This record gives sequence, structure tokens and C-alpha cells, in this order.
Amino acid sequence: MPITLLWAVDVYGRVYSLSTAGQRWERADDMLLELKRVTAGKGRCWGIGCDHHVYLNMMPSETPIRYREETYENQRWNPVDSFTDTLLPTDRWPWSDVTGMNPQPLHSFELPSRSWEWEGDWYVDQSCGDPSQTGGWEYAVDFPANFSPDKKWNSCVRRRRWIRYRRYIAQGTWAKIPLDSPRKPPLPLCDISCGGWEMSDQSGRYPYLWGVSQQGQVWFREGIHPRVPEGSNWEEVEVPKEVAQLSAGPGDLLWALVWDGNLLVRTGLSLDSPTGTSWVELESPGKEVEALHVAVGVSVVWVVTKDYKVWFRRGVNSHNPCGSGWISIGGEMMMVDVGLNDQVWAVGEDRGLYFRMGVTPSEPSGSGWIPVSAQWGNSKEVIRPSGQMTEASVLSCTDSDSELGPPDPQNSTDDTPVLEAAAPSVVPLGAADAPAPPLKTEDTPSASQHDAPKPFIPASDSFINSLVSDRDKTSTPQTSIAEVPQEEGEELSPVPILPTPEVVAQDIPWMNVDLEGAEAARSAQAAGLSLGHSSAAATYALGTLETSQGVGEEDGPVWTWISGGGCDVDVSSQISWLSPTGPLTSSLSLTPVQSAAWSEQQQQQQEHREEISKKPLERSNSVWVRKGGLRWWRDWKPQRWVDVGVALEQSTKSDGRKDSIFFVYYTQYDEKKHLHVFINEVTALVPVLRDCHYAFAVYTAQRTKQRWPLVLAAHTEKDMNDWLGLLSDCCCECRGITGPPSRQALWSTTSKGDIMVHEPSFSLEAAAHTLSCDLMFWRQVPGHLRCVESNSLGLVWGIGWDGTAWVYSGRNGQQPTPGDAAQVHQQTDVRSVHVYENQRWNPMTGYTDKGLPTDRPMWSDESGLKECTKGNTHPPSPQWSWVSEWAVDYSVPGGTDKEGWQYAADFPVTFHGHKTMKDFVRRRRWTRKCKLTLRGPWQQVPPIPLSDISLMPCLAQSRMEQVPVWALSDKGDVLCRLGVSPQNPAGSSWLHVGTDQPFKSISIGGANQVWAIAKDGAVFYRGSVSPQNPAGECWYHIPSPPRQTLRQLSVGRTSVFAVDENSNLWYRQGLTPSYPQGSAWELISNNVTKVSVGPLDQVWIIADGVPGFPAETPGAVCHRLGLGPMQPKGQSWDYGVGGGWEHISVRGNSAEAPRAPHPLPAGPPRSPLPPRPPTQVNGNAVGV
Repeated sequence: MPITLLWAVDVYGRVYSLSTAGQRWERADDMLLELKRVTAGKGRCWGIGCDHHVYLNMMPSETPIRYREETYENQRWNPVDSFTDTLLPTDRWPWSDVTGMNPQPLHSFELPSRSWEWEGDWYVDQSCGDPSQTGGWEYAVDFPANFSPDKKWNSCVRRRRWIRYRRYIAQGTWAKIPLDSPRKPPLPLCDISCGGWEMSDQSGRYPYLWGVSQQGQVWFREGIHPRVPEGSNWEEVEVPKEVAQLSAGPGDLLWALVWDGNLLVRTGLSLDSPTGTSWVELESPGKEVEALHVAVGVSVVWVVTKDYKVWFRRGVNSHNPCGSGWISIGGEMMMVDVGLNDQVWAVGEDRGLYFRMGVTPSEPSGSGWIPVSAQWGNSKEVIRPSGQMTEASVLSCTDSDSELGPPDPQNSTDDTPVLEAAAPSVVPLGAADAPAPPLKTEDTPSASQHDAPKPFIPASDSFINSLVSDRDKTSTPQTSIAEVPQEEGEELSPVPILPTPEVVAQDIPWMNVDLEGAEAARSAQAAGLSLGHSSAAATYALGTLETSQGVGEEDGPVWTWISGGGCDVDVSSQISWLSPTGPLTSSLSLTPVQSAAWSEQQQQQQEHREEISKKPLERSNSVWVRKGGLRWWRDWKPQRWVDVGVALEQSTKSDGRKDSIFFVYYTQYDEKKHLHVFINEVTALVPVLRDCHYAFAVYTAQRTKQRWPLVLAAHTEKDMNDWLGLLSDCCCECRGITGPPSRQALWSTTSKGDIMVHEPSFSLEAAAHTLSCDLMFWRQVPGHLRCVESNSLGLVWGIGWDGTAWVYSGRNGQQPTPGDAAQVHQQTDVRSVHVYENQRWNPMTGYTDKGLPTDRPMWSDESGLKECTKGNTHPPSPQWSWVSEWAVDYSVPGGTDKEGWQYAADFPVTFHGHKTMKDFVRRRRWTRKCKLTLRGPWQQVPPIPLSDISLMPCLAQSRMEQVPVWALSDKGDVLCRLGVSPQNPAGSSWLHVGTDQPFKSISIGGANQVWAIAKDGAVFYRGSVSPQNPAGECWYHIPSPPRQTLRQLSVGRTSVFAVDENSNLWYRQGLTPSYPQGSAWELISNNVTKVSVGPLDQVWIIADGVPGFPAETPGAVCHRLGLGPMQPKGQSWDYGVGGGWEHISVRGNSAEAPRAPHPLPAGPPRSPLPPRPPTQVNGNAVGV
């Protein structure tokens, strides 16, 4: 890592630099230089002097800074004198620039400042042709034209270039920037900021310089270039309000502080527009507290308010320069500065320098403050009569605020020494109340060499002095900078106070004491020296230790400004003066007695530190960021994939609460923009099928209503899984969801096979104030299934695309245990992909692949709307892999001939398996198998492949030894699973139930009601099913709806709903305990593909589409509203998340909203009969 410098200024304007390879502050060589502020960049540092001039210090380098001045000598030919400098009135100047518009004689060039010197005299550029023949001249027909070194017969004009170099000689020193001439210079500046050398578009650029005048105007320094470090002139930038201070980051961020305490953000900064386009005003982060200082980095913004609280701006990026919110950071600071790598430096309220520890790209807010513990450039020696001196490094460290009581009056004698103090916060090591004895020349030989001490008053134009002059420095001195969150007001617990060593007056020689130092020591006698000490991740309570020296030219500085823009430090840097456990060194003269007392204090303090380190540390607010690159399916037309940057930002409060924001950064027409999604508003994270990308959709309530989720795609499966897992964890964390799904959970699957779960609340099925479907939060469960069924006892069964039965092996509603890792099994699934080959008959050649212009593609999907060939057809998603080759499928509904063809009169009509005279088109289906392998909490139930399954719903308080489970095999056989219980969810064996035809749908409801649909659409009811007779006795045929064929049904506690082949939803009327078959079918709705009826007779469906959004992918979760005992059919639909959902099961949700108890009637009961106990045993139909 190269050696870089940290710059700082004290209250007297003295400028210091601290090298990353050194251990000592070095003062600027110019002892007369006094600066108010400095701003550093890579290889340079700017400053504002007390004379209101701008100064520049360029770091020495091996490459000199040279600038080439050039001018052109122009001549015209005439018949008498040949080529002369006598030109026509319309010609350019005899000496001009390359354009000829501006005159530039040789004598007009002057050095811009004293920081430059000429390297030599003017000479002719000899790069054009042979210098001995051409003399450096270029010829042309006329001005302006294309010049060439060859002289022709029609060359009437010529020119040659003169060059002279000047060198910048002020490297390593502070050089004054000359005033603009002839343009009007800016008014006296009160603040400057350097930045812009790491623009997002191009890195390694030269920096920009911004300034603020005392009248609140903003100025921009133009012409700064690697060969022109000083720049050329100032340009004013319009601002809506008067600005007090500004900060420019290394990138394209610029924030300004206005006099009313609000903040201005400059937008539109770019290489083409370095001054930006517009301002956006933001309020101060503190409530009713104005902002005091602002500092920005590449993607961070820090603000200090007038109560010295530190704030961090969330969501700041070049695409979103205004950010999204404020986070309170512990510590009390006067100003902060953001340097390279977004590292943060600060000047504390005690005028000490501090560094923000733990700042990384993933945690930009850091973890705590540590002091900058470097030594001073020169130590002031205190001369004793004996000529002996003892030096020691003094540091009083505690873990919270401490106060030293007043000294004993009895020990306050004239012989008590008083150490020099540099600030009111410095604590004397002896009794400080005693008056200082007069200093005599014979007692102190060095006294004659010292001038009278300077008054302890900062510069009149000091930023700190002007803004905090109203604070009382002597009333209650702040003795530490404890990182306490903004929200908490309690004080830190007291800690043992380090005693001040007692000294014997007659054993201590006189010391040289400044009068001001004595006064400062008296005013700070109650202040403690404290410095928090803990591990690297701990929060530091920083003390107010400066130096115990008098305020003179060689004393330790009292800091007022710091700039780390040129200090290359990161979290991995090994810097001696930034060690959290390193000593904070100052030069103090101690007697042997004091040294011994101090050693005892060190031992006591170490024991105290060990005791404190065993206690839990209090965390402050922090921010964690994860960045990456994804692809985004653009929201507007033309819709296409766009490369975007994404960032997940998580804020952790001091009480452990977390909130997160997900950002998407994109560029539109060269304008940087962004989208953001609050994680607590995310309702679903669903993997989707999009052009064979590893894509997933992010849903919110608003985007669900608009039917337009945020679709993102990763480059690899690992990246997608990482982002999905990270976002899902943040969503669950902010909603307080932990562990596996509960027993009441709603289960669903998507058309892609992903398993989604929703944790219901009482309001989901409440009669009033029902939770809206678009507010439901769905999370993904590992695994892959075609359909899933559950009940409230925690049993969950699923069926894969290949018919394999799986049972959930997680611990529903229970806390995970160390043995849960063994519940994860390998899960496989096999799926068939189909394409259709289409042909049309013609009289000449018979059936060929030459169709009519209006026909479907000759290779298409089943609908014929999309062209699908063998070559361009891929597995459903990249997670699948082919396991077979393309083959003709003979098991197509409707039958085929011996070659697999199906025939029809035209496209599209119903196809059949034999050819007739009227069949002019035919098709056949090609199939290919693909396989998916993953791991999830699912256990396989061999050996029979299934097509449908149903678990009996029950109430939450039910207790059942065996749970009835009915299923259909892939051949249509009816099966009953025996031995299923919460302890053995997979059961023991299958019991075959006889039927006279194959079935395609089955469902079991309350009171062991079993309903089924045959493959021909006939409906059957199984009679006499009971726990003693789980298979029942016989089937009762139920008439189907007129002219409709049912395909799926679901039975609840007292109701039956079914879906026909035309996506209509039907309700079975007249169900009673005495006549459970019902009386008639009633049409409820259309646009339904699947229905699920729960134990509370709640109805949920998968809708084929959402009205008003025809472009959305079929399959949306939908809830029936208005259901009740008097309205079992419901009233309306509430559409939720959609776009590719395949199946839903609400048969586990038996959570009823608590009902208010009815007041008991006064007086004796009117009926002599005892009240019936509220018995509601599972399976018993409720009688009315």
C-alpha cells in the first residue's frame, strides 16, 4: 500500500500531516502559514487560509508536472516580399492560437504564479517534415485550410508552432492559488471540498474543487488537470439558498449544508456535466435540531447535527444521490470527514481526532470509534533545577464517564505543581486549585526563551468557533464520547474512578507553567480522562484526553478540522496509530512518585478492563450492505433484459430491530435512476420461468395489484439461490418468522414446482376486516412438487411431476433441534416436455409440413400459438437436465394411430386417433424427459405413483390417533393410507378401495365424507367411512352439473365445491348430516382452475386469470369473501399474488378469530334443561 497522508488543522490554523508509515504528526514547514480548513484528494491537499486565499499542496512525485505553452506564427505570401507577417485585414493574427481567433504573441505568455518556472526559451516545433528544409513551416492555400509540410505552387499561407514548457516547482509545499484574471474572483471563501476523481463512468480522473463564499454562494473550480493542478478560473453555480458548507465525494456525490440547517443534494453530476443539473432539498436528520456538518464519500453520507449527534444516510448511490433515510450513529462529534474507501474521520467534542472502525463495503456504517493516537511532531521539555527528567505516556482509560472530585484543600499549597493544559478537558495530575507561583528567571533558565503565552481563543473565522460559541465549556464538560443510540436516553453505569496520585509538595521541583495552562487546569479539575477499550467489534467510549502541555507553538494541537481524502486506509490496513489497543501517547513530565502511582493505576485499569470485557457489549445502530449485479426485465415497452446493479441494505437498531431496503440501479437515456423496495413490504419471492434465465420475481402489495412484479435474473444458479436466500431471510426476519412452517400454514405450488407457504393470522378468515390477499407474505420451502395437501395436525403430503409421493419431514410448529439436519433428504423429480408436429393435407402430396399462411407453425406447443421445435425447446428451467431423447408420445388423450398421429378437420378443433374423409390436418406429440435433483425436508413414500391425494381436515384442538388419507394412483385406482399419524406422517401401508372405473380427483372432508370424480366426469360419494371402517362400504353416484364434466373437487367441513373442464366453480347444495350427498349443483363463478376448501369451510382457488390483466401468466391465488353460516357460497373474490401458481391447500388453516364472550342474562335461566356442552369433535358434521 502506498504511503499517504492524513491532514488536520488546529484552532490556531496550524496544519499537520500524519503519514500512514509514520507515528508522529508533522507540522507544515511554513511556520507562518495559517489555514482554516483543508480538503485532501489523491496526491494533493487544498486549504483556505486566514487571508481568504486558497492554497494547494501537491505531493512530491517522480514524475514532474510540466505544461506546454504553444503559439502559432502565421505568414502570407506576396509577390514582392514573399512570405511575410503582413497579413490581409481578414486574416488571422500574426501570432495566434491554433484556431487563429485569439492573438498570442510570445511576450504575452506569463507564468500563472510563483509556483511555476520556465524550463527554457521558445523553440520551433520540428515535428513537421525535415527541420533542415522546412524550418517547421506548414503550408496551405488559405486560412483556414488543411496544412501540410509540403510547399506547393498554390501555397499562399504558412504557419509554424512555437513551444515552451513550464514546470511546477511547488510540490511538497503550500502554494497560493492566484486570483482569476481578468474575470472577477469569487468572494472570500469559507469552505472548500475536493472530489470527483472517481466518477462512476471513468476512474482515475483529475479532481474537482468546490467552494462556498461567505455570502453563501457555491463556486466550481474549472480547468484542473494533471498538468494544471491549480485550475484556471472559478465558475459560480446557482443555489436556491445560502450555503454554509459543502462536501464532494470521490464519485458523483455532492451535498451542501444551508444556513437554516437543511441539506441540498446536487443531482446530474457526470463527466459531461461536472457541475450537475439541479438541487434537491432534504430536511435535517435530527428532529428540531439543525444540521451542523455534512461529509460524503463514494456511496455514503454522514451528518453531524448541532447537538453533536452523528447520522448516517441510508441508500445513497450515484443512481440515488438523495438516499432513503437516516440512521443515528453513536458518538458526539464536531465534524466528520469521509476519506478514501469511505473511511470516516472525525473531530470529537473534546477536540480529539477519531477514526470509525470496521467500515467495509458490506458494513459502511462501521462498528465504533477509536482515537488517532499518534505522537506530536516535537515534545516540549520541562526543565527542572536538578537537570533530571522523567518521561512517560499517560493515558487514563475507563469504560464510561468518570469524574475526579475536587482536591483536598489541605494539600493545596504553594508547592503543588500544576501541569500545562492544552484544553479545558485536560485533567491535572496534582491538586489544581493552588495558585501558580511566580516564575523567576534564576529558577528556570529556559524561561527567558519563551514568550508570553497566547490567549486560548480560536480564530475568529473558525467554523467550530462560529457555530458552537454558545455552548458552555465549563459547566458540564463532556468527558467521553460514548456510542449511545439516539433512541435510548439512559445513562451509562458508573465505573471505578482512577485516583489521582498524591504528591508531596516539598519532594517535587518547580515546573515551567503557562498561566493559561494553569487556568485551564483549574477549570477542568472535575473532568476525567477516559478511553473505552474493547475488542475490534466493540463500541468505544472515547475520552477527552488531549495533551497536558501549555498552549504554545510547540504544544499538542487542539484540533478543529481533519481531512482523510488522501489517506488510503481500509479495514485491513496495519496502521500503528490506529490500533484499537495501542497507546494514546502524549508528552508529559512526571516525577518518579507520579510514575509509580501511574503504574498502579495501569494495573487497576487492566483488571477493570477484563471485568468489563466479560459483560455483554451494547451495540449501536449499524448498516450492512450487500451489492451485486443482476438482470432486470424492464417495466416499460419495449420490454427486454437490462443489466442493473442491485444492493440490499439492512439497518440494525440498538434494540436489535432490523429493517432492509432492496435497491435496483439502472440507466435510462444516459440518466441514472433507481428502484427501491422496502423489505417489510415484500409479499413473495418466487422463482419464475423467463427465457431460460435463473429468474425470480419480487412481489409487493402494490405490484400485486398492478400485476407487474419486479423480475430479476442472475447469471448462475448459485447467484440466484444466494440472492433468494438472502432476501427471504431478511423478509422473514423483519416479520418475525423463524423455523419451519406452522401447522396452520397455507401451502401452495407454482407451475415451476416451487413450494410456497403462508403463515395465516386470525384476520385471514375473519368476517370483518379480512386480511387482503395482496398483503399475504409467501415464503419458499425447499423442495419440488406438483401439488401439496396439508391439515392442521402438521401432516403435509405432496406429489411430484412423476407421480412420486412425498411427505414433509420437517417439524411443523416446533422449534428446530440439532437433529433436524437429518430430516433433509435428496429429492428427485422427472418431467416430460412436449412439442407438437403439425401437418396439412393437399391433393398432390398428401400430408406435408407446408401449411396455409393462416395455419399454426408446423412445430408448436399444444395451443399452436408459439413455435416450438426440437432444437429450440429447452427444459422448464436451467435446474432441469435432459435424461432422454425425443420420442413420439402414444399416450395422448383422444388416442393416436400406429404412428402417433391425431386427426381433425382443421386447426384448432378436437383431435381424434383415426383418420376420416373430412380430416385435413393432423398432429402428433413428441416428448422428452428431464430430471431435477435437489435436497429438501421431504421423505419419499414408495412404491405407487399417485395423481391426487387428500388429507382429512380437522380443527386445531382435535386429537386423532390415525388421520384418514385418500389418494389416487396414476392409473386411477382409489387408495386409502393406513397408519398415518403426527408421529408417523408417512403411514404404514396402502389399502386398495374397489371401483368400477378409474378416478381422477378425490377429496375427504369433515365427518369422513369422501367424494371423488371419475375420469369420465361422474361424481361419487363413498358411504359408511369411519375410523373403524376407513375404506367405507360402497360408492353412491352423484349427478353432475347439466352438460358439464367435473375435473376436481374439494370437501370442507360442511360444504363441497367442484371445478369443471370449462373452469367453472360449482357448489353442492343441501348437504345435511342425514343426507350428506346433497341435492343439487349451483354455479358460483368461472375462471377457476383449482379449488381448496378448508376446515372452516373457507374457499380458496387458483384463478385462471385476473380480470383486466389478460397478459398475466395464468394462475393467481384468490380468496372467497363473505362466507358464513348463512352465506356458505360467499359473495366476491379477492385476488392475490399471481402469475404461474398451480395449486393451493388451505386445509390446515383452522385458526378462527377469537369471539367476544356474550354477557350472561340476568336472572335464572328460562329453560329447565341444562345447557348443551360445546362439543365439536373432529369429523362430526355440525347440525343446525
